[in-house]
Amino acid sequence: MPMNQQEPIPVFLFLGFLESGKTKFIQETLMDKEFNTGDNILVLVCEEGIEEYDPSVYPHNNITFHNIEDKEELQIAKLAKLAIESKADRIIIEYNGMWNVNDLFQNIPQNWGIYQVMFFADASTIMQYNANMRNLVVDKLNVCELAVFNRFEKSMEPMDYHKLVRGVSRRASICYEYTDGKITADEIEDPLPFDVEADNIVINDEDYALFYRDIMDDPGKYDGKTVTFRVIAARNNKFPKNTFAVGRHIMTCCVEDIQYCWFVAQLDKEFEPKPKHWLMVTAKIAVQRHRMYRGKGPVLTIVEMADAAPPKQEVATFY
Repeated sequence: MPMNQQEPIPVFLFLGFLESGKTKFIQETLMDKEFNTGDNILVLVCEEGIEEYDPSVYPHNNITFHNIEDKEELQIAKLAKLAIESKADRIIIEYNGMWNVNDLFQNIPQNWGIYQVMFFADASTIMQYNANMRNLVVDKLNVCELAVFNRFEKSMEPMDYHKLVRGVSRRASICYEYTDGKITADEIEDPLPFDVEADNIVINDEDYALFYRDIMDDPGKYDGKTVTFRVIAARNNKFPKNTFAVGRHIMTCCVEDIQYCWFVAQLDKEFEPKPKHWLMVTAKIAVQRHRMYRGKGPVLTIVEMADAAPPKQEVATFY
């Protein structure tokens, strides 16, 4: 039965570099009668490798393939037209590993909805990609819900691949597909390097990036907690009275992506931060709506604040 077109058209996004196993997995998905139930499916192929699609084995003759050879073709009007012409009820995108995912996200038609994002990697080559093109690896891991390392050998150490993913995302599930066909889920635990249950959560300088990502991913876990950490305060005219930012610069993968990652902070008196001046702050966290977040976020009420020396490493990282 066709999907209700008043609902967003579900988009299944497959990420990975050339020869990473995307095509093979999509081919198997299209052969699956539980997925391919007869609805019209548009497959956008942004990267062609050795593997080819074989429509002769699909349970229904309902698949429209379209090749996108240049990322300049990722335009809202063109993508919307392709969906209309194919009468698409579902859309699969085999994305080019050398393109940034944001180039796609910025051009998704309004009536498309990203339903699932999967990242595929050849276990024998992904570490080389990570060493030479880490920005593109991070780009994919940042948005995926599942990372699949295929062609995995028994001699390989899962922890190395686990750390690769966890250095970018704590949300993504991980699994390993071995060369003998066996598939195992990653069950390595990731205890945080600080005690979330402590009366006062003390964040060491080297753990700020992990703390920032964890609280932004799961702010409810920190609601009502007290935290102490070393930060730089900043303020501009957009902030309400007695409100400012506290945070640190974080580097995800390379110098070009360093960003000041901050929280809204409040003080019961006027405070004008000094540029690039470090503070040791203790604050009570409340997850609430605030206009500086354009929605809900962790708002810190300062309990104690004192001047501090800079940390040994002023730019925080995930590893």
